[in-house]
Amino acid sequence: MAHSAVPTTNAPAIAPISLSALAPWAVFVGILMLVLLYFVGAEQGATAVFEGETIHEWLHDGRHLLGFPCH
Repeated sequence: MAHSAVPTTNAPAIAPISLSALAPWAVFVGILMLVLLYFVGAEQGATAVFEGETIHEWLHDGRHLLGFPCH
């Protein structure tokens, strides 16, 4: 009874990711998030990139869910 019926195996080691390999992806995701924040929060009025209310209406419900006033 000293032996286990299920063989034990060592968990595979996870290779570390260097900061120099991670930095470009972090910058890309950061810029993407800032662009998304702009379109959700500020794409209307004088700072609008596109004319009209198209982007505003596409993101209208999301603005309310995130707490942005838009009326």
